[in-house]
Amino acid sequence: MRLRLVPAETHFDFFRYAKVTLGASALAVIGSIALWLMVGLNFGIDFLGGTTIRTQSTNAVDVGGYRDAIQPLELGDVAISEVFDPSFGDDQHVAMIRIQAQEGQESVSAEVVASVQTALQAADPTLTFTSVESVGPKVSGELILTAIIAVSLAVGAILVYIWLRFEWQFALGAVAALVHDVILTIGIFSLLQIRFDLATIAAILTIVGYSINDTVVLFDRLRENLRKYKKKALRDVMNLSTNETLGRTLMTSGTTLLALIALLILGGDVIRGFVFAITWGVIVGTYSSVYVAKNVVLFLGVKRDWSKPDGGAGTQFGNVEA
Repeated sequence: MRLRLVPAETHFDFFRYAKVTLGASALAVIGSIALWLMVGLNFGIDFLGGTTIRTQSTNAVDVGGYRDAIQPLELGDVAISEVFDPSFGDDQHVAMIRIQAQEGQESVSAEVVASVQTALQAADPTLTFTSVESVGPKVSGELILTAIIAVSLAVGAILVYIWLRFEWQFALGAVAALVHDVILTIGIFSLLQIRFDLATIAAILTIVGYSINDTVVLFDRLRENLRKYKKKALRDVMNLSTNETLGRTLMTSGTTLLALIALLILGGDVIRGFVFAITWGVIVGTYSSVYVAKNVVLFLGVKRDWSKPDGGAGTQFGNVEA
């Protein structure tokens, strides 16, 4: 007996309000961009610059205790994480503490580092500072540029792949969905002022991969049905394809969300921003696969007979398995 989240056959009309859903997505994208420009992002140390301190202690790392000790110093964004390495001995406990650059300074001053050391040693007398490294504004600017390039290259590579795998209409629909997901993720981070750092960029790249996987599954079924039902209207074939893959979509997204919600609640502050980004991405990615990617294909139209070559479409690799 198999578990089913939805009946074996469903007949939902996903495209009854195609113009409304596509318009709502467009407004959400515009609103996210406006928030980004007007409110800005709460950049972490990776993008603002600051100082990274590596500590070592014979006692176990107490992230909460370290944070409570540093908090009275009012240093702004402070990220604390424990470092694990198989080469460490049983009495070797290492932590990384990142402190954002103070206003008007490129890095944390020696006096501030000394006060942090004093505060931490009060909480753990065996603690020592093994290294202190600073990240200046120039390096932070390079990291921002590199992050933008990484996301752009990922989306560009997917555009080419979908164009070769399907047709140009499918490629534009898929990329529209990916851009929608990325911009809405940036928008929610701007709205809630969640810390935006390199881990968030990694989460965005993960979202891009997750979203395109769901979109390709839907597009594969759509192409099969377009060949099978040559006389049926495009909108009807899209509804049929979406209903046929609905159980798989909900099962995949649902099980992924179960793990992510557990991490979001129990994972702690260090990974909360990363997990939140992926959780949000799974939700909007599932939505965009149908209501953005397929809506774009619906409005652009698509060739129905693949037996005749079309010089204007990238179908030469149409039979290559994903």
